[in-house]
This record gives sequence, structure tokens and C-alpha cells, in this order.
Amino acid sequence: MTVKLGDEVLPAAGKLALVGARVPNVDGWEKVTGRAEYFIDLERPGMLWGKVLRSPLPHARIKRIDTSRAAAVPGVKVILTGADCPRCRWGPIVADQYILPVDGRVRFVGDEVAAVAATSEEAAEEAISLLEVEYEELPAVFDLEEALRPSAPRIHEDRGNLACRLEITRGDLERGWREAVCVVEREYSTPAVHQCYLEPVACLAEPAPDGRLVLWLPTHMPYNERQILARALGIPVERIRIRQTHIGGSFGGKIHHKSYSICALLALRAGRPVKMQDTREEAFQAAYPRVAMRTRVKLGVSRDGRFVAKEMRILADNGAYCDEAPVVLSVAADTMDNLYRLENLRTEAMLVYTNKVPSGAFRGFGNPQTTYAFECAVDEAAEELGWDPAELRLRNVVGPNTTSVHGWRISSCGIAECIREATQQAGWKEKRRSREVTGDLRRGVGLACCVHKSGARRHPVYEGSAAYVRVDGTGSVTVLCGETEIGQGARTVWAQIAAEVLQVPLEKVRVIHLDTDVSPYGVGTFASRVTTLGGKAVLLAAQDAERQLRAVAADLLGTGVEDVTLREGEFVAAGGRRLSFAEVAREAEHRRAGLPVTGQGVCLVPGVVYADERGYGNLSTTYAFAAHVAEVEVDVRTGQVRVTEVTAAHDLGRAVNPLLAEGQVEGGVAQGIGYALHERLVFGEKGEVLNPNFLDYKILTAADAPRVRTIFVETKDPFGPFGAKGLGEPALVPVAAAVANAVAHALGKRVRDLPLTPDKIWRVLAEDPVSNRASGEAGGSA
Repeated sequence: MTVKLGDEVLPAAGKLALVGARVPNVDGWEKVTGRAEYFIDLERPGMLWGKVLRSPLPHARIKRIDTSRAAAVPGVKVILTGADCPRCRWGPIVADQYILPVDGRVRFVGDEVAAVAATSEEAAEEAISLLEVEYEELPAVFDLEEALRPSAPRIHEDRGNLACRLEITRGDLERGWREAVCVVEREYSTPAVHQCYLEPVACLAEPAPDGRLVLWLPTHMPYNERQILARALGIPVERIRIRQTHIGGSFGGKIHHKSYSICALLALRAGRPVKMQDTREEAFQAAYPRVAMRTRVKLGVSRDGRFVAKEMRILADNGAYCDEAPVVLSVAADTMDNLYRLENLRTEAMLVYTNKVPSGAFRGFGNPQTTYAFECAVDEAAEELGWDPAELRLRNVVGPNTTSVHGWRISSCGIAECIREATQQAGWKEKRRSREVTGDLRRGVGLACCVHKSGARRHPVYEGSAAYVRVDGTGSVTVLCGETEIGQGARTVWAQIAAEVLQVPLEKVRVIHLDTDVSPYGVGTFASRVTTLGGKAVLLAAQDAERQLRAVAADLLGTGVEDVTLREGEFVAAGGRRLSFAEVAREAEHRRAGLPVTGQGVCLVPGVVYADERGYGNLSTTYAFAAHVAEVEVDVRTGQVRVTEVTAAHDLGRAVNPLLAEGQVEGGVAQGIGYALHERLVFGEKGEVLNPNFLDYKILTAADAPRVRTIFVETKDPFGPFGAKGLGEPALVPVAAAVANAVAHALGKRVRDLPLTPDKIWRVLAEDPVSNRASGEAGGSA
């Protein structure tokens, strides 16, 4: 269902025919028929295969590498070790790594030691197996608290194990505690989980005849990655071209990857194309899972239900190197505070190096971890106060046209409507009262909310996006956007926007894959920004093209530009005379000596600013909101939890494509349930991943998925294209908290350590219910 709020926003002329329509993915047919080309499908003439040797130890010094036996394998063309690599350190956020260990150190099981390029995959694998490495094992550390002790082994010799620390203070915390009649203090933990993309990381690098390097990469941020590669390889950025095709899933796991730089260096040394493709085990052992966190929340609530004080301490596991985790930590530290009318708070967040796989971005980017912790604490406070959890949230949520405690300028905001609609549609009040019991089954219902950015400034100069919309002489339309389609349906949404503005059939619009040689500069696909900012750029580019075509049509019709409108594929003059879109496009191209009409869309957001040294600033052009209600059944005999239904209400501004929006919500809910109930990376004594495959790493299947009821609250954002805001990440963020709150409602007891596996449920059921509810001790949960 769709709930409409506010006035209609129509930035383009004509009746809305495609925006708001349930349009299938424009690339759906080629995907389901197997014709779509993914990175795994790529091949080039004379292509070599690249493979990597990985460390079996969590922390060691490389004393010697003997490459002689590997070099003798027929077909081997290049062998790389740290001695063959540029000596500059690099990284997307912190420069703490090399392409291969120039410093002779490995820091986690799976760390890259050496690489080989050969004429076949089999030859490369054989050569890797014949590389002889002598290690001197060094002390390793895996626990966050231990890693922070002065006596802990240093993972990087030139720095301590504290990779990043943030502290944020607002208001008068002591006054807030004095006003509180209820204080809840609890600790919650969330594990490292893998993105489980269908296509493992695959990339291809090819030295071009003109001396440039062409790379096919599944990164979200091609222009940013080009700069990182230039630093890592020590070559000018203009010598690097990045091209893209269909990406077989990412969810944040492919933004940056060590394989990209290794593949590039192999190709440069070989003078031939090199392709690398992770095995599924490598995808688990050496990728960038969601950052594991331990979060202590202390929440104070006044007699009238206001959140008057909040403290939070976060310990986050960075792993051996910094990928996106420092930025993930900043999102975790402050995002949830902007959902509620908080005034007095303090947050301390620490990112800690350990000898485990480096962690990084995963859908939600730090928000799921602390949303889980804080939304569970809200429910625990509601229980102590005797409040309905929904009413307590409604008492505190932010509203439209407000500024949050951290300086976020919130324009459109439908979170209150999301809560009301979700609870009403789910039958919240009745189900909260009944707490139904059938034999060994206990049923419960839980609520959780979230706020998330629709864009987040990463460029040092601006926040924005750019696009070209080209109309050729046949009336066909081509869209080039600087952002990346990663499977979320961006190309379909952009095509709908362009077709709506230009009043052409959707089949006349083609959206090409990003190529840094021809596409405009783009900041990248992250922070649920692609519909809002990329879509706005496409809208502006299409409007620019329409203005140019309308001027030609006016000249042909012998009237003023202001007297011509574009309706349903025709330019119509005030007197009723008309010309088809294709006729005008053909004439425009002829008048330009064959140059097609090209509209330029530049979407700049001057009001978006970096946070200052106190963490205060407006980080996004607009913000999306959601409220999810989860219903569960818990078998008290086995501890098994089953989610039976999720009601998901989202303030997405406007649903440009409700069909794809529903798919985003359903996919996010499935991932969120996996996070809540099943998924975690299991680490061994050496910090190695013990479940690096889909046999041992459990994810939700279609048979496990519950019914998902979607509700779209349309607040018509004043900035977004046709009023749209982001949806991709908010679809996942509140799910785990809603499930955990539902389980706590069903049992009258709470597990505070994700995932909520049967053994944890069973153990907490064995505890005394009174002591469990009263415990505020860290680690007092199962």
C-alpha cells in the first residue's frame, strides 16, 4: 500500500505515466535468458589467469620466498612478491597496506603473500602451490579488549592497535540523568557477516596499445578506485580507464578490493591482459565483511516518556587493515541519534586492529549495528516504564523541517506515519496484548525504526552527481550517469525518469554501463544516494535536452518557445499544430551537422557540509525513514525462531518504481533476518574463517522467507527527483532489532548477542526470568 503525504511534486511537464509505474527491470530479460555479461564472463585475446598465494598464519614475518619451482611450470609468465611491488602504502581511508607485503609482514590468515599470472587457470594454481615460503610466526591478537592493552602485539609497527577513535558530546548530560526516572544500561553485540554476493570478485586488467591501463572492475566507486590504483601503482591517474558491465551483487563488499591492484600490476608486468577470479572460499577468507561491534547503551527516560540522556560506547573490529571501516564507525556513532529528539548525549567509538580479515562496507554501513543496540534498549526502557514501545517511539521521533542534535537538516519526514501505518497494518495492539502460546510455541511481535542518509558527502569539494542525456536523430535516448548500477535497479529508474521528462516510450531509452572515458565523473554508489542524486542529475539532463529540442520545435512551428509543450511524444504549439519527437530530434541533429542533442545534468547540493571537529554538520541532502514490525514464533523446546511476517513501512519520498521498491524491501528483510537469526563468520584459534562456504555459512532461502507487507509513505521530498529518496539500505537496517524485540516479547527474556541461534535461546530460557530482566551487567545476556 502507498500512503501519500504533502503536495504533488512535478518538476517536468506532462502527466506522470512512467514515474510511479510498476516497470520490470530494463535489463531483466537479458539476465534471465543468460545473455547478460558479468565480470566472470569477460575474456580478452591473449589473456592470462592470475592467482594469489595467501598466508596460513595470522601474523608472521616472511623470511624467504623461493619462486624457482613455480617459475618452471609451463605457461607461467609473471610471479610477483613484495619485492616486485611499489613501496608506497595506500588504502581507501588509511594508508596502511601494500599491494603485496613490501614490508615482509602478513597480518591475517588469508593475507596476500604472492601472485602468479599464467596462460591457464590450472597452471596458475599449480604455480601457487609450488611457491615455498619460510615464515617467522609473530604473536597475534584477536580480542578487542586485549588488542588495546599496552602489552598487546602491534599489528602495524608504526602505529598502535587503535585504528580510529571518535568522541561526540552534546548538551548537558548530567542534567539529563537528573531528569531520568528510568535508566537502562545494556551491552549488545553484532558479529562479522559476509555480503554473500552471487558472483565472487572477478576483475580484468589489460595494457592498452596507447600505454594506458584498462580495467574491468565491479567497484561501486570507479572514479575513486582509479585514484586509489594510481597511488598504489605509482602511475598517473589519467593512464587508468575503468569499465563496467553487470555486477553480480556486492552489497558493499566490492567497493575496494586488493585483487584490483594485484591484477593491474600483473597485467603491467606481463604486458598482457590478466583476469582474476576469487573462489567462494577466498571470497569469505579475504573479503571485507560487516564490521563486528560491541555496543554499550545507557538510556535515560523522563516520567513523561522523553529520551533525556544517552551514552554509547562502541568497540569495533577493524581486522588487519583499514578498508571502509573508519567511515563505517562514524556512521555507527551518530546516525541513530538523528531519529529521535535527543539533546543530551555522549558517544565514544573505537575501531581496533586485530589479526583477522579486514572488515568494511555492507548494506547499511554501520547503521544496522547500532540501530540494533539502540532500538533494543528503547524496548527495554519501554518495558521498565510500562509503555507501549510504539507509543514511546512516537513520543520521541523527529518531524519534518527540523534540525537534529547533530545538525542534520531534515526536510521531509514520515517516520511517525511509518510507525502508525506499520503497527496498524500488523495488528500491533492486539498482538502485543495476547502474547499467544500454542504448545511449545511462543508468539511475539516487535518494532524497530531507523533513519538513513540519501547521500553522504565524500568528495572534498562538493556533494552531487552528473549525467548526460543524448537524443539522436532517430528519437532514441541514451543516458550516461556518473554513478554505478550494482544490481539495485538504478538503470531502470534512470530510464523511467528520462522517458518521463522526454515523453518517449521506455524502450526508446538506453542506459549504458559506466566507463570513465565517456561517463561523467561520479562519486559512487553508497549511502542510498543513486536514486536521489543520480536520478536528479538524469532529471536535470533530460530537462536540458527537452529545452533544446523545444527551441527547435518552436522554430519549425513558427512560434515562441513558451508556446510549445511536449505531450505524449509530440511537440504541440498553442494553436494545436504538432511535430513528433523523432521529427524534431532529426531536425536538431541536422542543424548541428550530425551532432545529437545532449543535455547535461549537474546536481549540486550546496547545503550538504562535512561535519566539524565536534561531529556537527548536515551530511546529506535528505534522509529516509522506516519502521518495521516483525512477528515471530519461538519453539521453547528447541530454541528455534521463525519469522512469520514482517510489515515494513518506508518513507521513500516517492516510489519511482513500486515494483523494484518492493523487491528492495523484500531483499533487505531477508538479509536482515539472516543477520538476526543465522549469519556470522566463525573464527578459529588463529583468526581464520572456519565457515568459508555456503554449506557452513547459513543464509535465508526462499523457503525460509516470511510474508513481507510493504507500505510506502510518500512524503514528496522537495529535493529528490519527483520527490524520491533512498531505499536500498533502510530496507535492511531495522530488521534485526525488530526480530530481536519480537523474540523478547515472545519469551519475556532477551538475548543481546546476534545471531539469535537456538543454543542462545535455549540457554536464556534456562535462566531465572526475574534476574534476567533486572540484569544491567555487560555480558549478562546469553
